[in-house]
Amino acid sequence: MNYAEFQEIVVESRQELFRETIARHRATIRVRKEAIAIRNLAKIFDAVLEIANRKGFAAMSMRDLSSESGLSIGALYSYFSSKEELLEMLQNHGRTIATRIMDQRMSAERNSVERLRAAIRTHLYLSEAMQPWFYFSYMEAKNLSKVERDKAIASELYTEKVLEDILREGGEAGVFLPRDYRLAASVMKAMLQDWYLKRGKYTMRRISVDQYADFVVEFVESFVLKDGVSRIADSCPGCAATLVPS
Repeated sequence: MNYAEFQEIVVESRQELFRETIARHRATIRVRKEAIAIRNLAKIFDAVLEIANRKGFAAMSMRDLSSESGLSIGALYSYFSSKEELLEMLQNHGRTIATRIMDQRMSAERNSVERLRAAIRTHLYLSEAMQPWFYFSYMEAKNLSKVERDKAIASELYTEKVLEDILREGGEAGVFLPRDYRLAASVMKAMLQDWYLKRGKYTMRRISVDQYADFVVEFVESFVLKDGVSRIADSCPGCAATLVPS
């Protein structure tokens, strides 16, 4: 799967999650027509990220949000009662999409080699499709309330744990070389973060997310894979299932 195909998954998941958000905050969201509520929530979330990544969430005023989203201040308060509730809605929305899609992609793979590749590509594709949110969550973490900061840290560690578990599983199966899997996962996470934190650098060099994903996969596999496994899996995907224990 390439990034263009992956984008469709994110769009569908985002729409589904908007419906869940509306249902969960029905006491606050006082808009009866679901289609209108979804469209306006998308405008609000996008506007928050645009403003916050420019001047910071704490500095964002309701007037700023109204101007950026195109909704009146009164209309904004039809969706949330405070900036704190808005932040919670936005962060939960982003975390849930990322976690849900990551879990779905992992469960679809049959062995540790394919799961490792899927984890790397999925995270990079998610951070490309949701770059403003990923950047916001990283940069604003220190300014969040303790509750939201703890959730942000847990989300950060989730990806590392996914990578570590895959590496450890492959190591125990004799597919991956013995390494410090926790440290390896931490370094891999840093490589994934570089894509969305320093996006301009790669844009300037005309490097696409698919190119970067291919490079990271090759780089990681050169460090953890035993000789021959990568070549066989690439040339004969069906053979990989028999050669790589699940």
